[in-house]
Amino acid sequence: MNIIDAIRNRASTRAFSDRPVSKDTIHQILDTARWAPSGANIQPWQVVVISGDTKRKFGDALVEARSSGQASNPDYKYYAKRILEPYRSRQKACGLALYEALGISRDDKEARTNQWLKNYHGFGAPIELLFFVDSVLEKGSWVDLGMFIQNVMLAARGHGLETCPQASMAEFPDIARDILQLPDSLSLVCGVALGFPAAEDPINQYRTEREPVESFTSWFE
Repeated sequence: MNIIDAIRNRASTRAFSDRPVSKDTIHQILDTARWAPSGANIQPWQVVVISGDTKRKFGDALVEARSSGQASNPDYKYYAKRILEPYRSRQKACGLALYEALGISRDDKEARTNQWLKNYHGFGAPIELLFFVDSVLEKGSWVDLGMFIQNVMLAARGHGLETCPQASMAEFPDIARDILQLPDSLSLVCGVALGFPAAEDPINQYRTEREPVESFTSWFE
């Protein structure tokens, strides 16, 4: 797969097969991704790979926290408190496409909730990658981490794997730090579900739109 196809055809996968992913394959993906750029080459990324019992324990704890009404306490704000246009319309279109693909109506709150809870088990992926950054670092390092995560997702495609980046995995960072015995000084940024896709599942059939170049680019000569 060439790099253009890898980028253009990447999509967030929300249903995975139970086919295992080897530790060696994950190592190769990370070995490729580590060549991402970073300011002054400080390479701020920290990755925790969870699978098996640890992944189940983490997912169960997140489901329990969400289902019991526990207030989330992320290490940072992912979304603005008030999302204005044109961003709001794009956000609504994304959610509508997802639930339409599953045949879930707007009024079916139970089905929507159950679908959301699948986030916390990585949509059935055998592997979840958790990405951390040292809390003493500034926004520039978060930008660097974003480029590293994109490298991970593209490198995964080179091994026949797909991914889903998940901000939901960072809603209760204290749970992650407790289970994984990590210091409070590491901020949890997101998770990425990793595995072989369940290609025929309806949720993997829909695609979101992208704005044309003209809508976000200005030219000065």
